[in-house]
Amino acid sequence: MSSRGWFRRSMPKGLFGRSLIIIVMPVVVLQAVVTYLLFDRQWETVTTRISRGVAAQIVLFVQSYETQGPEKFAGEVVRLRETSFGLVPVIVTGGKIPETESPAYEVLKQVFGRELSARIGRPVWVDSDSMEDTVDIRIQLDGAVMQVLAERKRVMSTNTHVWVLWMMGTAMVLLSVAVLFLRNQIRPIERLADAAEAFGKGRDVPDFRPSGATEVRRASLAFLDMRERISRFVQQRTDMLAGVSHDLRTPLTRMKLELAMMKDSAAMQALKGDVEEMERMLEEYLAFARGQAGEGASETDLGQLLRDVVVSAQRKADAKSPEKTVELSVKNGILVELRPNAMRRCVMNLVENAIRHGTHSQVSAVENGAMVEIAVDDDGPGIPADQREEAFRPFHRLDSGRTLAAGGVGLGLAIARDIARGHGGDIILGDSAMGGLRAVVRLPV
Repeated sequence: MSSRGWFRRSMPKGLFGRSLIIIVMPVVVLQAVVTYLLFDRQWETVTTRISRGVAAQIVLFVQSYETQGPEKFAGEVVRLRETSFGLVPVIVTGGKIPETESPAYEVLKQVFGRELSARIGRPVWVDSDSMEDTVDIRIQLDGAVMQVLAERKRVMSTNTHVWVLWMMGTAMVLLSVAVLFLRNQIRPIERLADAAEAFGKGRDVPDFRPSGATEVRRASLAFLDMRERISRFVQQRTDMLAGVSHDLRTPLTRMKLELAMMKDSAAMQALKGDVEEMERMLEEYLAFARGQAGEGASETDLGQLLRDVVVSAQRKADAKSPEKTVELSVKNGILVELRPNAMRRCVMNLVENAIRHGTHSQVSAVENGAMVEIAVDDDGPGIPADQREEAFRPFHRLDSGRTLAAGGVGLGLAIARDIARGHGGDIILGDSAMGGLRAVVRLPV
């Protein structure tokens, strides 16, 4: 796994998370660097200064010890308790400083080593780790060790944590402000995405209003204009085909009346069949143009809808071909927001197609994650894999077993896919376990 690929996968996917990283991360990193530098520099500077003062006092202790001698210096210890601010030397006769390296911060080792070694020329050992609030300083004398226990605050800086807390506090304030501000800026984008997704699924979005930054408002207004143009186009298409259908029905009605007054003959029956086929074609043209216009989406029990479709399809099949059967396999409780009449026509077209080309058909529905899949299987001749996409073309009929002789004008699958896509889904054709065609309607929940 490359580091670049890992970085891409670890990055937040949403705009909110990425915006936080872009805005907050540089400031937090800068504050961390500044905090470290200030902490290190300030702590070292302050510690150096105050430890020098302690080292200077210890130099005086050593010089006094060497000048007065051990006996007289022992008498001075009482006085030193009052004048050296708690720094009291203790003489350990015959002792030696440890041979191990001083367990102390580097700055303490440098200050005491430099100050004491340069001014009195004595080995020094410093321990700032063993005791919590005390620093142990030992100087090797002739035949003895001078030990000074100093409070930690007398030797080194102990309040530098204030810098760290201050920087962390400001970083948290910055992060809180960024989260509140970005959330208010991202929310209009999320609303726009939800509205576009709902419109793509054929659902109404009546309460959507442009809001947010100027760019987001422009995108929202562009979406509203696009929605209006698409809706107007669909309505114009519906009105145009409805008008054409209405205008053509008038001469067809006159033709049917004239045929009714004619004597029965083979030619008259053929002409009557042509008129009926023209009527059927007009109805399918109008249905294709109408699509899903004029109907609002609502939460629908998919199981009940499919049961109604299967009952209606079986009734039609019984009237023409009693040997043909349609089975249903669906569980209760599958609720989907859709346009019931449009979806009923979508499934009915697929079921009628299956009945037309097969003897046995089956309708089933399952939930698959965020999708619902409605499958229609038959035992007919099927459609070759390389021709399945062509089957959805309007007015297009295949040359295989699914031809004009079986009925239809080539709009059934086109209307079904148009309705499915109007709900944000699609229809996929495949091979059925029954030996024929399998049409799957995939709808988002």
